[in-house]
Amino acid sequence: MIQRFARTVSAVALGAALAAGAVFASSADAADAKNSVSAVFKQMNVPVEGHFTRFTADVKFDPANVATSSAKLDVDVASFDIGAPEYNKEVAGDEWFDAAKFPHATFVSSQIKAGANGAYTVAGKLTIKGKTTDVVVPVQYHKDGANQVFDGTLPIKRLNYNIGTGDWKDTSIVADDVQIKFHIVNAAH
Repeated sequence: MIQRFARTVSAVALGAALAAGAVFASSADAADAKNSVSAVFKQMNVPVEGHFTRFTADVKFDPANVATSSAKLDVDVASFDIGAPEYNKEVAGDEWFDAAKFPHATFVSSQIKAGANGAYTVAGKLTIKGKTTDVVVPVQYHKDGANQVFDGTLPIKRLNYNIGTGDWKDTSIVADDVQIKFHIVNAAH
């Protein structure tokens, strides 16, 4: 039961993280081997990681004119994969993502600011399970040939998005803190 619970929480946390973190993806399916989004959290103080397999994004990024850049991400929360079909099904349920009622998590940027040495911050609205919050995503950018590459980690609190309700609110089993990690390659057109 505890292992099942932990896997479920991981999936939910990943969903939240993915929505917030993958703000620079190109308009492509996340199944592209170049792109990855994962959520790392602790279950009974042991790190656990899960992945979303389907997401799309509309990104317009110009490092020479950051003020005109934008990003929108849409994540299919039912695509969360923690490695076992029964856990994936549980995480899609109403106590976690409630994918039937809230099939998508989204991130929409409102501002992108350049920092030093390829660092950027992306402010925007993250919506998961019907709850919208303001977030700031730290992103590291570099070019790889003609491609734009974005890496980052966004810390979130799963309970801020009602991920893990009822008995799953207990953070002694599954931590409230979730790290959303992403690696996005925006292919040149």
